[in-house]
Amino acid sequence: MADRSVDVAIVGGAAMGSSIACHLAMDPAFSGSVLVLEKDPTYQYCASALSAASVRQQFSSAINIEISLYGVAFLREIGTHLATADTRPTVDLHEGGYLFLATADKREILERNHALQTRLGADIAFLEPDALTRQFPWLNVEDIAAGCWGRSGEGWFDGYGLMQAFRGKARALGVPYHGSGVAKAERDGSGFRLTLEDGSTVSCGTLVNAAGASGATRLAADLSIDIPVHCRKRMIFTFDCREQVPGCPLLIDPNGTYVRPEGTGFLCGSAPPEAEDPDCTDFEVDHGFFEEHLWPTLATRIPAFEAIKPGAAWAGHYDMNLFDHNAILGPVDALPGFYLCTGFSGHGLQQAPAVGRGLAEHIAHGGYRSLDLSELAFERIAANRPVQEINVV
Repeated sequence: MADRSVDVAIVGGAAMGSSIACHLAMDPAFSGSVLVLEKDPTYQYCASALSAASVRQQFSSAINIEISLYGVAFLREIGTHLATADTRPTVDLHEGGYLFLATADKREILERNHALQTRLGADIAFLEPDALTRQFPWLNVEDIAAGCWGRSGEGWFDGYGLMQAFRGKARALGVPYHGSGVAKAERDGSGFRLTLEDGSTVSCGTLVNAAGASGATRLAADLSIDIPVHCRKRMIFTFDCREQVPGCPLLIDPNGTYVRPEGTGFLCGSAPPEAEDPDCTDFEVDHGFFEEHLWPTLATRIPAFEAIKPGAAWAGHYDMNLFDHNAILGPVDALPGFYLCTGFSGHGLQQAPAVGRGLAEHIAHGGYRSLDLSELAFERIAANRPVQEINVV
């Protein structure tokens, strides 16, 4: 690529970067030029392709609930929102619900979260143990005090399909993509100058850092911005079960292990203990984690899972915000023209519709219009003003 100058350069072309590009290109008020830089055009290792790809409203913070309420509404109508002359995309949204289970010591937290979720319009049922057994007769509730189940508006979808739909719409609207990473970013007058790994350069007035788990921190550091985002590995395991588990939602055990249907089988995972969760950029799968931690938990909670056949497994990365496990979004006051879109800590895909819309609005109009995302601004970190999110999966 020849050296070039654009109004907006977006570093990272997966779900977040492509959503921002797409929403900018769709905004009638924006007439500038946009370039998306993606270091891996195959998307083989990006989080969007390797995610368990789920959507939920069962968060403990209002902003996350509102972001995902918009997200599921967007997914329901994605064929309308992101249609091009050639395609009407689908993402196979399956509203099977989340089921969060709580032991007696966590029941009050579940009640408090449920009150907030339903007040904001989420369709979440609070179920006592007997109601859980009636709804899910295959479930062991021996140690369970209550559960919350999303009757609608929660479930899983094709995350790779969502990313490609945003990308396809952006490209159809004239946004170019360039397959190179950023070797160096620097301030250049009132804008920025990017030296790419292929040796070319890009100058821009607005720079959006959506570089993902492995790149966002380094790109910010080039511009003397320190963000508490670390690359953490998460593994997903699949298996088949001999017995039927009808109506299985995405179930979250009290110890954090999750499982949901995937085709005719299931997939599962869990965060490792904090002391065993270092910064990590490899994609190696530790099959012992499934055998020693996941399977015993699953077989206890759902006795049908005592007899299973393990299948494929893979690893991906979270851009984990260690400050408060929430996204870091929007402009950086100390560096005009620089936008952050990082730190999603595992719930990025479901937030891509609302976040892409919000950041595009801020770039095009100078502020948020549809949903105020300023609570997730970078400045909250220096002010020690965390957005407390209890429901991190």
